[in-house]
Amino acid sequence: MPQMAPINWMILFFMLSFTMFLLSNLLYFNFKKKMKSKILIYKKKNYNKFI
Repeated sequence: MPQMAPINWMILFFMLSFTMFLLSNLLYFNFKKKMKSKILIYKKKNYNKFI
């Protein structure tokens, strides 16, 4: 059992890191999309004002 413990810890660590990576990517892409949409809306408003 003591020989297997480090492998288990490694698996847990990799799983945690992978989940964190996925969560960060999802949050980042969602934020980017929101920002892009806001920028587009802002630009559209400006164009309407100019016209």
